[in-house]
Amino acid sequence: MAEEDDTKIRILQSLRGKICEAKNLGPSSGPNRLRDLCTFCTISLDQEEVYRTKVYEKSVSPFYGEDFYFEIPRPFQCLSFYVYAKSMFQIRDPPVGKVAIRKEDLYKYCGKENWFHLQPVDPNSEVQGKVHLEMKLNELITENGSVCQQLVVQIIACQGLPLISGQNCDPYATVTLVGPARSDQKKTKVKKKTSDPQFEETFHFEVTRSSSYKGRSHFQVEEEDIEKLEIKVELWNNGNLAQDVFLGETRVSVKILRNDHVHKAWYLLQPKGNGTKPKPDDLGSLRLKVTYTEDNVLSSACYTALLNLMLKSPDVKPISASAAHVLGDICRESLGYEALLPVVRLLLHHNRLLPFLTAVAALELENTQEANTIFRGNSLATRCIDDMMKIVGRSYLTVTLKPVLNEIFESNKTCEIDPVKLKEGDNVEINKENLQGYVHKVFTSITQSSSSCPPLMCDVFRSLRQLASKRFPADPHVQYSAVSSFIFLRFFAVAVLSPHTFQLRSHHPDPEISRTLTLISKTIQSLGSWGSLSKNKLSSFKETYMYDFFKLFQEDECIEKVKKFLDEISSNISKESSGVEDSFVLKEGEVHKRAQGRKRIGKKNFKKRWLRVTNQELSYHKQKGKEALCVILVKNILGVEKLEEGAFNRKNMFQVIHSEKPLYVQASNCVETNSWIEVLSQVSRCNPGRLSAFHPSAYVSGFWLCCKEPNENASGCKTCTATVLANIQLDIDCDRESERIFSFFSTNRSRLQKMEDACAGMSVYLGQQEECSAFTIQDPKETFRTIKELGEVLDDLQAHHDLKTALTDEPGTIANPIVGKTA
Repeated sequence: MAEEDDTKIRILQSLRGKICEAKNLGPSSGPNRLRDLCTFCTISLDQEEVYRTKVYEKSVSPFYGEDFYFEIPRPFQCLSFYVYAKSMFQIRDPPVGKVAIRKEDLYKYCGKENWFHLQPVDPNSEVQGKVHLEMKLNELITENGSVCQQLVVQIIACQGLPLISGQNCDPYATVTLVGPARSDQKKTKVKKKTSDPQFEETFHFEVTRSSSYKGRSHFQVEEEDIEKLEIKVELWNNGNLAQDVFLGETRVSVKILRNDHVHKAWYLLQPKGNGTKPKPDDLGSLRLKVTYTEDNVLSSACYTALLNLMLKSPDVKPISASAAHVLGDICRESLGYEALLPVVRLLLHHNRLLPFLTAVAALELENTQEANTIFRGNSLATRCIDDMMKIVGRSYLTVTLKPVLNEIFESNKTCEIDPVKLKEGDNVEINKENLQGYVHKVFTSITQSSSSCPPLMCDVFRSLRQLASKRFPADPHVQYSAVSSFIFLRFFAVAVLSPHTFQLRSHHPDPEISRTLTLISKTIQSLGSWGSLSKNKLSSFKETYMYDFFKLFQEDECIEKVKKFLDEISSNISKESSGVEDSFVLKEGEVHKRAQGRKRIGKKNFKKRWLRVTNQELSYHKQKGKEALCVILVKNILGVEKLEEGAFNRKNMFQVIHSEKPLYVQASNCVETNSWIEVLSQVSRCNPGRLSAFHPSAYVSGFWLCCKEPNENASGCKTCTATVLANIQLDIDCDRESERIFSFFSTNRSRLQKMEDACAGMSVYLGQQEECSAFTIQDPKETFRTIKELGEVLDDLQAHHDLKTALTDEPGTIANPIVGKTA
């Protein structure tokens, strides 16, 4: 019999994509035309904003180009993208329109760019949350002795109601029995400052009994009557002096009680049922790319067999017969090696990545015929190494490029050198000088950064260098081009071109800065490409202006700097650590912080602060760039946990527990809360003295609100959340990565079968069959053995998933609420 832990399942959600561009924004005519207004976009989970682009200049067809990625920490019904017009005079920016996609429809748009028509923003459709109801029929004897039926409706509670103006709402509910000729309404009391109100109020409605009633023991409403009666529950925010705000509704037909005299369930709130809507104006379109991922992660024991199979991949001979290589092979056409990322993360976590990368690189070199094309394509080997660099090289990029990129963004000098693109009044010589200065700073920062290069990257580069020299012994330069094709072309040049993708900047650059970055990136690629560092290669430039510009860098000193840098990051000499770790920013942003309240007399309130986390300290500042008001060393953090909403009647709060009083922080939304907790937990995970228990609420009025303990120094009443024991830059959930690998295999099971058939055919006929050409099969017998083993592991895992699906909560539970209907 399975242990209790084996029944647990984690549902982990993530969202990635891109807000690409808009066109023809605003009404097609009239005074509301947006020709003279700037716009921006937001992303909301239900009604909670979790992402915002920067404001873009005046255009009815702006190009946003902003990538986004975040973990979704809570259930949601609808993902919405809003376009707003930036207003200089109004308190709130007016909405232009929105794109709303229900969660169950997100799969239709997975990974593809789509144009969506903007819909009007109707307050009655902006809803979220769920309501817990109980309905039952009671039989009553009236004063004259007759029997009638009474409908009893209890509204128990709500969860997840939206914030109103950033604060918890003051909700109340109306309960109405609706029929062809009746509408009996009752109302609950108002609950103050909560998004999760507990009502526990019961209402009674008399139901007309059947005219054919003959004193039966169990009263039944006639079929035609019961079909026409329904209970409507509406949630409202009490506006006091202002107008009440609609929060959502649900309707439940009384006929549900025909077979079950007591019905108790959770219902999702829906938009107001207002009949047919008029055809909206054409508000324009928004081009989006959205990929929603939901991982149903089982307990660790379920993944042991698959994990072991993946971890032994580096030892399989030939490497093409390994489970990891097979996965990349069968997913290549549909996903373009996307499935390799969880493999890289798993092998990285278990220190098995270097031998795997060495083996797949050696396989690629076997099929490379010319030294000047080494590692230039999009192959399994190059994709794996790309993924590795993005994972382990984040802090390296931050230390190396972020300061100079910040300077480029803030100074914003004109750098256009293409005569065709010059604007009136531009001086091409001054622009060339500006660009040369930027390139010099970026180039110098890179070539002097070898001491910051992560050890794993150095080990991989050293391996590539040795493999390339062995493959092309007559070419003295190939040992350098094998490394430069990754570190310059696929790492630094890409990060310069798209700094927002590597978290070096928060938003996509505007067109002018983007053009500057493009020119810098092209030059850095050429400077770092060993094949281009000779004068006879200048002819490879298609643009004459780039040819002229690049000649400024054709000096022996420049070539020697590149060579020295490549030697340093790929030599056999191990780098000695100075023992002092460079400080780099992990996360920063605006929050609301509760005053520490160190004085006995003083107002304990919330103020806006700029919170900053590095790998060494947590600090908060009055504003970005200002001196720190308080610094907490990372080594002194004892725990980071969520704070109950009831502590201060605020959502999205967390606490940083350290040697002094807890630091209470409110983030802007649920995604930000999750992100802050994750970063702080990971950076402090190995601290000595970390707490095993904490108080989930605050110490107010002489006692802890959670456990009523009067002693402020009392031990916590709730067990602390366990943190993953992984490097702060390698925060890897092995069970989740294993589940993703299982998902990729399952989706491509038909191609796995074709690969198995190809192996069988090759073994029998000893020839390269046509169906085999789609796969890399060096040893058909070994590959066949791996695929058969994979099949058994996948079947076993599928059985675990089927069992969990069978045990899924019935509709109507808090975890699986019923989708309520509207009129």
